[in-house]
Amino acid sequence: MEEATRLIAVRHGETAWNVDTRIQGQLDIGLNATGLWQAQRAGGALADEPVGVVYASDLSRAWQTAEEIARPHGLAVQPEPRLRERAFGTFEGMSFAEIEAKLPEQARRWRERDPEFEPEGGESLLAFRDRVTGVAAELAARHPGELVVLVAHGGVMDVLYRAATRQELQAPRTWQLGNAAINRMLWTPGGFSLVGWSDIAHLARDTLDETTT
Repeated sequence: MEEATRLIAVRHGETAWNVDTRIQGQLDIGLNATGLWQAQRAGGALADEPVGVVYASDLSRAWQTAEEIARPHGLAVQPEPRLRERAFGTFEGMSFAEIEAKLPEQARRWRERDPEFEPEGGESLLAFRDRVTGVAAELAARHPGELVVLVAHGGVMDVLYRAATRQELQAPRTWQLGNAAINRMLWTPGGFSLVGWSDIAHLARDTLDETTT
């Protein structure tokens, strides 16, 4: 039987747009000072783990976080654009309040987690789920028996949690997706399973939860 791959999935550290509740999507927003501190703390928390490889979204907020995790292990971060956040099209750059005010019908479909809803120029939840679960399984399959770190975004973490717990796309979210939280899973050819979620013991300050997914 094939050995399980251990996965640690980490959401990027905080950005100014997280604080402003502004949709980042695939716009390239870097970490703020708090986010860099969180990334460094995550790197320290994982320094003694037998990490074999670190894959990251190529958006700078995830990339900066991944570099802090990879550095203690002497690893180069491997870019994986398919780990990017969901594409939100015209929503990107807008705050939650602006979306509600300017695009009420689209906001309703988004809020109700309509799996087929695509913001103009963006991605449906169905397409996003297929992208994320596909790339995560592909990367895990390359490293049986190893410990793989995936650094990405709140929406990616949400999809992975649902995959590991067999939650439907439309199920209300009751789990946390905090900045720089450490999330642990296993992968085998049979799929993902949950080991531990939202470990923030390494963070002395509160993290902002992701509410854009």
